[in-house]
Amino acid sequence: MERAAQSRRREAIIPLLKDAEPEVRLAASRALELLETAQSLDEVLASLKNGDRGTKIGAIFALGRIGGDKALRALVYCAGRPEEDIRCAAVKVLGELARPETLDLLVGKLADPSTAVRALAIEAVANYRKPELVPKLLPFLTQDDGLLDAEAALALARLGDASLEQRFVKLLSSRHQKTRSAAATALSLLPLS
Repeated sequence: MERAAQSRRREAIIPLLKDAEPEVRLAASRALELLETAQSLDEVLASLKNGDRGTKIGAIFALGRIGGDKALRALVYCAGRPEEDIRCAAVKVLGELARPETLDLLVGKLADPSTAVRALAIEAVANYRKPELVPKLLPFLTQDDGLLDAEAALALARLGDASLEQRFVKLLSSRHQKTRSAAATALSLLPLS
């Protein structure tokens, strides 16, 4: 939004913060917050476009806090970037948002060339709490790498499929400490029925 228009609107709304009616004061407060978010979004998008790598990653996390369709479009774009750290940050944030329209993109990231991106995608898809994702995550339990298998155990446990108990028990004897820890946690998260 153009800064002059934002400023005009802010100035018009500010007096309503002192209105006698609480409902009007609340509406004015929310309207000002939305105007600030729009300004912040433009600034964050500019940082994403022109900043150094660290600034871009910070902007990705800020987009997750801001939310909205425009922020979501930028996050989806970032998830497809060639830079591993940019993809990692975008996948992490998209997973936290767990918007239905990004599930397919995140499932696709389970095949990303980067192990770090795949690990974050495993975590991300579990946030959708959809049992039909279990078959997509099961192959990661056999990775024996101390990362993907651990993330898969935790993700599958969050999906709540008690039939996986024996698979998690097998992971308790993994040579990887992180996998053993994740398997123990996964067992504790499974439903008892």
